[in-house]
Amino acid sequence: MQLHPQDTTIDELRRAWRGADELGVDSIWVWDHFFPLYGDPSASHFEGWSLLAAIACETTQARFGALVTCNSYRNPELLADMARTVDQLSGGRLYLGLGAGWFERDYDEYGYEFGTAPSRLRDLADALPRIKERLGKLNPGPAGDLPILIGGGGEKVTLRLVAEHADAWNGFADSFAHKNRVLDEWCERVGRDPKAVERTVLLSSASEVEPLLEAGAEHLILGIGSPYDLDGVARLLDLARG
Repeated sequence: MQLHPQDTTIDELRRAWRGADELGVDSIWVWDHFFPLYGDPSASHFEGWSLLAAIACETTQARFGALVTCNSYRNPELLADMARTVDQLSGGRLYLGLGAGWFERDYDEYGYEFGTAPSRLRDLADALPRIKERLGKLNPGPAGDLPILIGGGGEKVTLRLVAEHADAWNGFADSFAHKNRVLDEWCERVGRDPKAVERTVLLSSASEVEPLLEAGAEHLILGIGSPYDLDGVARLLDLARG
């Protein structure tokens, strides 16, 4: 599941990720933004990587990550160090989710240069090898395999970067089938086994499951907002186990 860290409290978030871990979910996610993405723009909101450190220490079995980290907000070497540290805190359960960034309010209010979609993608392309290089130099390194996940559906650049650099890709339910085929094509073009890239998809309802599985989804992520009713998560687990 993905917990939307807006219009909520720290206590609510903690109950939700602890409850999800007890249910047996495979993964728990937050997002990497500084303001609400919907509803009241002045509602409460919490920073994603600080939450990931808490999830690392307060869960025991679920993998977790940011869906996805905005590449623009942190120096690539710093981000690699943060990810290694959080992975160590969790005993090796972190996904390093990455994306080029898109939410202009974050950039404007926190003083980052928004640029253009192409410039942000170029920055992501530059950051990926730097992140990998720094992970290889850190002492100690990550505690686990620390898979890199890239989110996004751009067919000319983003999916090529997934094929070249990522261990997992996250798409959206409404366009998943087509984008998944495009990613397969990119893997073939760059000489990568398509099966080496885990296919995750963000959905808003458990009713979307069957078409996504038929389209090649391997890892289903249900997004939920406060007050974090876990019934939908439990239904999704029942479908997966059934």
